[in-house]
Amino acid sequence: MENSAIFITIFLWCLLITITGYSIYIGFGPPSQELRDPFEEHED
Repeated sequence: MENSAIFITIFLWCLLITITGYSIYIGFGPPSQELRDPFEEHED
């Protein structure tokens, strides 16, 4: 029982780190050049 809890915990931490890393890559890496800012487009 303890082994499965440790496995699930490690899996969830790895999933969290992966999603966080991918989000940072999309937000600040090369793909961020293609993102648009809707607030800049509709400034009055």
